Order: sequence, then C-alpha cells, then structure tokens
Amino acid sequence: MTQKKETITSYKGFNKNLQCRGFQYEIGKTFEHKGKVEACGSGFHACEYPLDVFGYYGPGELSRFAVVEQSGDLSRGDDDTKVASKSITIKAEVDIPFLVKAAIEYTTSRCEPIKEDSPAFTDKNRGQAVATGNRSASSATGNRSASSATGDNSASSATGYKSASSATGYNSASSATGNWSASSATGNRSASSATGNWSASLTTGHYSESQIKDQKDDQYGVAISTGYEGKAKASEGSAIVLTHRNSDGEILHIRASKVGENGVKADTWYQLDANGQFVEA
Repeated sequence: MTQKKETITSYKGFNKNLQCRGFQYEIGKTFEHKGKVEACGSGFHACEYPLDVFGYYGPGELSRFAVVEQSGDLSRGDDDTKVASKSITIKAEVDIPFLVKAAIEYTTSRCEPIKEDSPAFTDKNRGQAVATGNRSASSATGNRSASSATGDNSASSATGYKSASSATGYNSASSATGNWSASSATGNRSASSATGNWSASLTTGHYSESQIKDQKDDQYGVAISTGYEGKAKASEGSAIVLTHRNSDGEILHIRASKVGENGVKADTWYQLDANGQFVEA
C-alpha cells in the first residue's frame, strides 16, 4: 500500500441516491476528509481504471457513476486501482458507454499504438473490437460494428447502424446504439441496453437488467431478461420477455408482452411474480 500527494482523475460508483457507504455526495461539489487516509480504511475512495467501479457498484438501474478528481494525501491498495484520498470533487455523472470508452483510453494510453495494417485495427465503417480478460473493455464505432468483451467486470459498447455488443462476465455491461442493434450481457448483476428501432437487449444471469432505452424514435425493440429476479423495461411500441425462476434456477414461468398490453407500461421496470404475472419492479 502506497501513499503520496498528487491530483488524479478517477471514477466512482454510488447507489441510485448518489450515496456511497452512507455518505451523501453531490455533483459539482468538493468534499474534504478529516483524519488519516488509508485505502480500504478511511478517506474518499474511487478507481483509476473505470471498470473497477463495477466491483463495488454493479451496472444497472440501482447504481450511478461519476468522473471525480482526487487530491491531497492519496493511498493506493493492492487489489485493484482503488485510491483513497483526502479530497474528492464529483465532476460529472457518466453512463456505461462513457466508462467503456474511458477504460479503452486508460488501456491504450499504456500500450504501443496499433498499426493500420494490424489484424486488430478497426476501420470506422466496419469496425470490430474484441477484448478478452478480467476487467476488459471493448468498443466499436461505425456502421455494422461489432464489440465483444469477455471477463469479469467487462464492458462492451457498439455505436452505429446494425451494431452488436456483447459482454460476458460478472457485473458486465453491454450497450448498443443504432437501428437493428443488439446488446447482450451474460453474468450475474449484468446490464444490457439497446437504443434504436428494431433493437434487442438480452441479459442472462441473476439480478440482471435489460432495457430498450427511452428515446423518441425507439420502436419495435425487445428487452429480454432470463435470469433469477431479472428485470426488463421497454419503450412505447416495443416488448419485454421475462422468466420467473426458483432459487435453484428452475424456470417456473416465462411470459412476453408488448408495451401497452397486459398492464405493461412504457419505460417501467417489470419482473414476473410467483404466479407468472407482470409486476412493477
């Protein structure tokens, strides 16, 4: 464990009320810790590697994330990139695609540049990006893009017409933006989000969340959650598919509905109850 004085940019997770371990934060505010600073012990904590935040606050509706600035006395732990600091400023709230992009920049800034004739090079129109390993990040931008990340705390983002994004691992996150896009996240407490007409969002794993995002032009998408106590929500004109499992994982009920039918409202989280009926989550 090391300690020194410097100023760094890092990333912090919170619950949905912007609280961490009972302390109330506020966007744009600076907070000062009185007393000793020690990683995993005391001080304000955040992570230098963006995806490390998923180890403390999993992706999904119950968590929020922000870019922060830490300064003063800093103490680094040995397990991941978590840093404790004397002072912390909550700069701006960010989303999953932002964290994915930041994770890629964090990694590439520590690597040698990829040459354009390399098999790993991604062109702007038909890009493909694959990251394999714990805390992986993958991003593909451009028409017909594909992005895949494999490993614990992985994140994947694909942006463009006919995009596809897949993340596999505990606390993984997947986001696809664009018409005919598809987003899939596999692993407990994972989250999947798809934006665009005819999009599909799928999560597999306990306590996972799947959504077709609330955007003006989103139509005809399907949000699917097949894990234990999974949740799904979809925009107007889209549909949801849910399962209800027992604690052993056995499927007891599976049900699908268009938004506007069977009491299913737009942009509202749903689960199936023990009778296989839609209930607001």
